[in-house]
Amino acid sequence: MSLTSAATLATLDRTGPRRITDLAAVEGVTQPAMTALVRVMEESGLVERRGYASDKRVTLVCLTEAGASYVRTRRQAGVHAFERLIGELTGDEVEALVAALPALKHLAELESQDSEGPKQ
Repeated sequence: MSLTSAATLATLDRTGPRRITDLAAVEGVTQPAMTALVRVMEESGLVERRGYASDKRVTLVCLTEAGASYVRTRRQAGVHAFERLIGELTGDEVEALVAALPALKHLAELESQDSEGPKQ
């Protein structure tokens, strides 16, 4: 799976259903490229398109259970990789990481705010 596909699934998991144009902007690709990507992920059973209740002209891209499971599995694999790598650090290096956690958490919050947009 491409990095853009994985990032798009993670965005949908984090922010909920989105328009293709919103996803394209968040992921930094063109709308036609995102349309093609969504089509492939839809064929793979990772996402589905749904209508928007208050505006029938709008179509939202939503994660399927398979897509949500894929995101969870990838995240868990990342956690295990970091656990293994952190286990190889010295005590001083682990303390430096712990001291950096508040700043890293703030960065994640800022990134989350940047990727959130209109969810129509």
